[in-house]
Amino acid sequence: MKVALVSPYDWSVSGGVNNHIAHLAEQFVSLGHQPHIVAAGSKPAPGGICPITTIGRPIPLRVSGSVARITLSLRSAGHVKRLLEENDFDIVHVHEPFMPQLPIQFLRYSTAVNVGTWHAARESNFVYVYGRRLIKRWQRKLDGKIAVSAAAVKHIEKYFPGYYNIIPNGVDIEHFERTAEPLREFHDGKLNVLFVGRPEKRKGLKYLIRAFVGVQRAIPESRLIVVGAGKFDRYRRAVENAHLRDVVFRSYVPFDELPRYHHSAHLFCAPNTGFESQGIVLLEAMAAGLPIVASNIDGFAGVLTHGVEGLLVQPEDARSLSDALIALLRDEERRRTMAARGVESARRFSWDRVSRQVLSYYERLIYERTLIDRERAAAGTLET
Repeated sequence: MKVALVSPYDWSVSGGVNNHIAHLAEQFVSLGHQPHIVAAGSKPAPGGICPITTIGRPIPLRVSGSVARITLSLRSAGHVKRLLEENDFDIVHVHEPFMPQLPIQFLRYSTAVNVGTWHAARESNFVYVYGRRLIKRWQRKLDGKIAVSAAAVKHIEKYFPGYYNIIPNGVDIEHFERTAEPLREFHDGKLNVLFVGRPEKRKGLKYLIRAFVGVQRAIPESRLIVVGAGKFDRYRRAVENAHLRDVVFRSYVPFDELPRYHHSAHLFCAPNTGFESQGIVLLEAMAAGLPIVASNIDGFAGVLTHGVEGLLVQPEDARSLSDALIALLRDEERRRTMAARGVESARRFSWDRVSRQVLSYYERLIYERTLIDRERAAAGTLET
């Protein structure tokens, strides 16, 4: 199959949707298919395992506590139309289908089988609220709809009811499951709690810092390791004001180095407050063999069962978070049992498995389009 994988986001900036598309493309190539990635681009795309076309210069827009780099250029329509004319795609797969501007332009001009995937789980979306009537025009161009989780379905169906096939994000299981040498600086007998995330309010780091005051009071030999892309200056000040010790910040850790932090930790904590469609960071930690303490939000509860792979606590509740961390840090046997269960659960989200689910959905949609075309042809013959 020839498949266009369309992202609204700047391809030069790593992010959840772009990573998802890159992994799908890699798997599709390995299975003998022909993906073609299309995205906004602030600079030319590097060479890869498949063609990559960048259309439109992106600008940063703040959306639900994050910054989305998308193109709003109306000139993108001509580029999209030419690309579709030059390539006979079997599938046009747009990610975040109603995000300006590229996905909408592809839906506007594509005559292939069109598939959309929704990744986000937000409380509200101004584009959907104010553009619902116009968007419905493009919604009708979708032959198939995918959501990465029940949380994502819950968000989108408020505005556009219908059937959404749930196919989750995948996780690079092998990358995190493989044996990685622990970092020597953290191999000193202390109990390490790992946080991985950007310094955004919705990641809930301030609640973890508050909770860690109680953790260190109960377990003096504990350490908090904070890893993420961005500046953590305000959180460093919070640590100083709370008189916490053994709190380490590491910014912009390369992906290849990240498993070393997981394999240096005894416990993973995700105190996020919401807007998480699927717990990717939880699955990565589970693949690395870490038990979890996380907020009980839709996106996380979909991949972690309380008391099985870890513990779920009330979001924005530093006391409950502290109690859960202390309970697991004091119970090595329980941590070991949860870690083993987590590894097994994470394997269900391997990219090999996820990509095959997506391809099977493509095949079903192509078959359904064929049946519709036959029915139309038969009806036309009868009319004549």
